[in-house]
Amino acid sequence: MRDDCSRAPQVELIGQAPVMEPLKGYARRSDADMIQAAQAFQTHMQTRRTVRHFSPEPVPQALIEQALLAAGSAPSGANLQPWQFVVVTDPAIKARLRVEAEREEREFYEHRAPQEWLEALAPLGTDADKPFLETAPVLIAIFGCKHSQTPSGRRVKNYYVAESVGIATGLLIAALHQAGLATLTHTPSPMGFLNELLQVPRDAKPMILLVVGHPAADCQVPRIGRKPLEQIARFL
Repeated sequence: MRDDCSRAPQVELIGQAPVMEPLKGYARRSDADMIQAAQAFQTHMQTRRTVRHFSPEPVPQALIEQALLAAGSAPSGANLQPWQFVVVTDPAIKARLRVEAEREEREFYEHRAPQEWLEALAPLGTDADKPFLETAPVLIAIFGCKHSQTPSGRRVKNYYVAESVGIATGLLIAALHQAGLATLTHTPSPMGFLNELLQVPRDAKPMILLVVGHPAADCQVPRIGRKPLEQIARFL
C-alpha cells in the first residue's frame, strides 16, 4: 500500500524554535467593502446544493488540482495537515467503489439504521442505490491521517484530525462550487473498503467520498430550507 498519507512538511519542524516572517497577502479594506464581499460570498454559497444526478461530462484535472490546493490551505492541528485526497476518474475503479458502497448502504438501510434516522432522510429521497458513483466524472476520497512521518522515518502523531479534515473539506466544497461544479458528500458506513481499493494505509481513516461534476441537465433537488441566522448563531 502507498504511504503518501503519512508525509507532511511540518513534521521536520517539530521541536524547533519558530521562524517568523511578515504576513503577506493581507490588504486592509473598509468595513463597507468587507461587508459587501461577505454578502456576495454568502449569496453565492446559498446557491450551493447537494446534487445526486450528475452529468458524465469530464472535468479538467487542472480545476480539481486548484480546488485541492485551496483545501490544502486550511488550518490544521500543529500545521501537520493530516489529510489525504485520492482523486478517482478511472471508470473501473468507480464501478468497484459503487459495488462496495452499495453493499454497505443496503446493510445500513435494511438493518442498522434506526427508524428516527430513516425518517430524517425521507424528505431527501435517498436510498441504497448510488448510481452517481459511476456517472459523476470525479470522486475524491478524503482521508484523515492519524500519524505523519518524516523523511528520516520518525513517526509523529497528528492532532485534531477530524476537525482539520472537516475544515479542509469545507474549503474544497466551496472552491468547487465557486468554479461552477456540483458536489455530494457521500459517507457510507463503514468505509474501510476505500483503504483497500485505493491502496491507502489503514492508519488513514476514510471520512468522506466527495462526488464531483456538472449537474445532469434534468437534475432535480429536494425542496429544503436553511435555518435563519438567529437559529444558528448567538452574539454575546
